[in-house]
Amino acid sequence: MNRDNLHDLAAFVTVAQERSFTRAAALRGVSPSALSQTIRALEARLGVRLLTRTTRRVAPTEAGQRLLRTLEPRLAEIDAELAALGALRERPAGTIRITATENAAGAVLWPALRQFLPRYPDIRVEIAVEYGLTDIVAEGYDAGVRPGDTVARGMIAVPIGPDMRMAVVGAPSYLARRPPPDRPQDLAAHECINLRLPTHGGLYAWEFERDGRAFRVRVAGRLVFNTSTRILDAAIDGFGLAYLTEQQVRPHLDSGRLVRLLAEWCPPFAGYHLYYPSRRQPPAAFALLVEALRHRPRPGSASAP
Repeated sequence: MNRDNLHDLAAFVTVAQERSFTRAAALRGVSPSALSQTIRALEARLGVRLLTRTTRRVAPTEAGQRLLRTLEPRLAEIDAELAALGALRERPAGTIRITATENAAGAVLWPALRQFLPRYPDIRVEIAVEYGLTDIVAEGYDAGVRPGDTVARGMIAVPIGPDMRMAVVGAPSYLARRPPPDRPQDLAAHECINLRLPTHGGLYAWEFERDGRAFRVRVAGRLVFNTSTRILDAAIDGFGLAYLTEQQVRPHLDSGRLVRLLAEWCPPFAGYHLYYPSRRQPPAAFALLVEALRHRPRPGSASAP
């Protein structure tokens, strides 16, 4: 059946149901004369009269009644299927842009996205790896990921990971050449692998705290990277001490490739949070991603209430 035949059959059903060319034409958005011509053309193709017309009424003939009984349920099925397809068009879709540190992208975002994206094929996610505190509104991001204690006031902050700790680490080969530091001030005598913050261009100061006293240490060394992955590689190869998250170095501590130092000077702090501006009704795609990322501590874990 070609498209014209289907259109004409649907027009016939409307006239037969309404028993009026005027009302049927209004429903179909055409003129009564055009609708009448459509029905006459259909009758000519079929070789049978479908409607009787008088000055007062329009009614299906016997052939018209038979055709109407056949068409009504099938056209209703088509309408229902088209409505279902329309509902599919309303499924969550769009692009979500997120700024995150390299470690947050690898340790928190990607494990969640690996499960999330196959369920929502119309949602696209763009992640920009940055270390500075990005102005997500000015830069056009939907959200950012940073440790909870660095999120700007006024932002909605959703925890998406457990509490974290930093770790000073070195390879056994490096520590065989230098005595391990007993306190952060001893780092001045060590080769330390620095992180250059791409946003501000400065070197990241290592942060320590003990007995309620927090302070930063500016370390020095021959190597500077702008990515924590390369810092980790250099530390494993014995080129100096590194300051990275416990999560990043845990497998290498367990294997003995790295040794932890100054652990008592590195207390836990708020883990990664997804932060974004307040919205009364965020897009469906974004709301679903927030729930997928939300951290839910396991019962009995250190982060559980």
